[in-house]
Amino acid sequence: MNSLFQNDPIILQLPDAEIIYYPHFFDQEEADKIFAELLTKTPWQQDEITVYGKRYLQPRLTALYGNEGKPYSYSNIKMQPHHWNLLLQKIKFYVESVSNTNFTTVLLNYYRDGNDGNGWHSDNEKELGINPVIASVSFGAERTFQLKHNTNKDQKKSIILEHGSLLLMKGSTQHFWKHQIPKTSKPIGPRINLTFRVIE
Repeated sequence: MNSLFQNDPIILQLPDAEIIYYPHFFDQEEADKIFAELLTKTPWQQDEITVYGKRYLQPRLTALYGNEGKPYSYSNIKMQPHHWNLLLQKIKFYVESVSNTNFTTVLLNYYRDGNDGNGWHSDNEKELGINPVIASVSFGAERTFQLKHNTNKDQKKSIILEHGSLLLMKGSTQHFWKHQIPKTSKPIGPRINLTFRVIE
């Protein structure tokens, strides 16, 4: 497995945030292999979430891997981690090498088509600590990643997360910004996203 660092990272110039984007963290061939293996070998699940007192199936499939005894909770869902497999350990090694962070957990999201998405939220659960580092690796179809500032309504940003890319969110980002992957009516293929995090 080869991770590519020849492309300079893109630093998003946003207030109250530290966000760095690596468009081609994995090359095309490697990203294709990773996507195919994740798609077929991951034990995907679809949980229910509660929104304004009503329960809905999440508009995506998920899986959690991580260190033993480190569950992860969000939207009234408590996930127990599967044990790390070799592929995820290798991806984790490369992500840790550029983020200088030792991640305990990875949440995998499988967006089957444009009808799947992830609404506005911050990764600010208490078990992630004060200023969490979130490393997001994308494989498959490109999707739009949107950001908006919590208080400054003029501060918004959209970027396209490419096949094999890495997005790092650090510092105070989760305190001041929300992000989402909006649904789209355009015909679009499947995407798998890995979000590495540290559960304290």
